[in-house]
Amino acid sequence: MGRYRYATLLAAGAVALDQATKAWVSASMEPWTGFPVIPGFFNLVHVLNRGAAWGFLNSEHIAWQRPLFIAIGLVALGLIGYMLKSADRSDRWLTTGLSLIAGGAVGNLVDRVRLGVVTDFLDFYRGDWHWPAFNVADIALSVGAGCIILSMLLNRKRDDARKPS
Repeated sequence: MGRYRYATLLAAGAVALDQATKAWVSASMEPWTGFPVIPGFFNLVHVLNRGAAWGFLNSEHIAWQRPLFIAIGLVALGLIGYMLKSADRSDRWLTTGLSLIAGGAVGNLVDRVRLGVVTDFLDFYRGDWHWPAFNVADIALSVGAGCIILSMLLNRKRDDARKPS
């Protein structure tokens, strides 16, 4: 399978899973509600986030955050496309990482364009400490970043091995 087809299928799969889970949460729970799945560790919640990662700029009083985050998402997709085109064709980790980041960006971008907010629903916690709620698109973004870091480490190791002593 060609890398563009692979990248498209992987990104589309991330978007589809993200949007399906968000639709299920939206149909199953009212906003700002939730229930424990693993008491003391994990809840399913229905949170509406106007901001970025970890609720950065999450305020209904900031009128410009929606167009800003839509623009950032579109610019990021352009950069990802450029990086994919420029990448070594044999670097599957980089292709996978860029694809997952594109899928995560599109998943959250769809929410921003359609609803003006991003639906988050995974709430991990310990005691009173809660990790900020997140969604499948955020998982794709994080795993994609991890794949890119792994690609960089493997390429560095390969490049170091090729250097003459």
